[in-house]
Amino acid sequence: MRRGFLKVLGKLGRSCGVAKPALLAMTLFMGSTAAFGQNAQGFDRWVRNFWPTAQANGITAATYNAAFAGAKYDPSVIRRATNQPEFVKPIWSYLDSAASATRIKNGRKMKQKYANLLRQLEARYGVDQHILLAIWGMESAYGAIFKNKKLIKPTIQSLAMLGYADRRRSKFGKTQLIAALKILQNGDVKPSQMMGSWAGAMGHTQFIPTTYLAKAADFDGDGRRDIWNSIPDALASTANLLATAGWQTGKTWGYEVQLPRSFSFELANGKITKSLADWQRMGVSRVHGKTFPRPTDMAQLILPAGYKGPAFLILKNFAMIKRYNNATSYALGVGHLADRIRGGGTFVQAWPRSDRVLTRSERKEVQTLLNRAGYDTGGIDGRLGSKSKSAIRHWQKRRGLVPDGFASGALLQALRAR
Repeated sequence: MRRGFLKVLGKLGRSCGVAKPALLAMTLFMGSTAAFGQNAQGFDRWVRNFWPTAQANGITAATYNAAFAGAKYDPSVIRRATNQPEFVKPIWSYLDSAASATRIKNGRKMKQKYANLLRQLEARYGVDQHILLAIWGMESAYGAIFKNKKLIKPTIQSLAMLGYADRRRSKFGKTQLIAALKILQNGDVKPSQMMGSWAGAMGHTQFIPTTYLAKAADFDGDGRRDIWNSIPDALASTANLLATAGWQTGKTWGYEVQLPRSFSFELANGKITKSLADWQRMGVSRVHGKTFPRPTDMAQLILPAGYKGPAFLILKNFAMIKRYNNATSYALGVGHLADRIRGGGTFVQAWPRSDRVLTRSERKEVQTLLNRAGYDTGGIDGRLGSKSKSAIRHWQKRRGLVPDGFASGALLQALRAR
């Protein structure tokens, strides 16, 4: 049956002007991908079915054929999608890796090696060179990741897998796949060189394709925006993204601070914005007795690990870092690594490493128990967003606990025991 099906495909492919060797890159069989199941055959059919969408977006058959040559079903992409370290690791473990001794040392080496380039980038874009180095270090270990074949994947294959097999990211995968095909069609990179993460983030500083199309820069002047092989292009693209997003030149991402004993922890919800001077009048102070260089700067207070861990006043540039990855742990990792490359020290307040971080099923249980108790979490999905944290704060306050909104193992035990 498969032989007869391919024979029909060959005839239809010739009538559409698509080369016979790239039959997998055609869409000639219409139907629901759900019916195919998640397997190699289903993936191949999905690729064929996606051709009209690509064609409608201006992609030529030649580009499509070349892009999918060698693409194959890769279930590891879906496994990685459900195990992102920013969301499953304790924040202290995540930061141990983000600002490791090796990454700091290599960042300082890169600072020396590319000193002239970094000065030029700062002058043109106004973005702190240490932030650029930190993002480079976080995203690809300063390019070392390209030597690890287990971590680097063909971008087209990864995005097709997300479009095919990941329900939550299917729309994202399809949108980014079209953008990636446009990049190939523009000639910025060859299909064999378009490598990146399981999520389709590409090059030294891991741009997703739509962001690449909008923000990538040709800093070395060769006529191509090559974030895979050109360090100037990769770092300039990152600087351009941050600058156009609203990076505030000459300002930092935030400060580690100390809170007074009588502090009202409801204020540490990451939403209330006050000037640094106002926070200071409330008893919030910088660690090591340092002063705030610009007391009029506006900031929000966050407690990433609850009241037992470090506290931070974050500025607008913290939100700019999150344009790369919308996770507090990621932005904190970039900011801290940048400070360490610059010569700064470790955080003063210790992390509550003895606290047990909840699994996703346990986070869903927290939401379920809070909802039963009359505290609306906005849903039961295992993702403790602002509404869930607000519910936790209200529950904690009603029971005389510190209302920091942090979901710990102790919190879950207390909810179970009520």
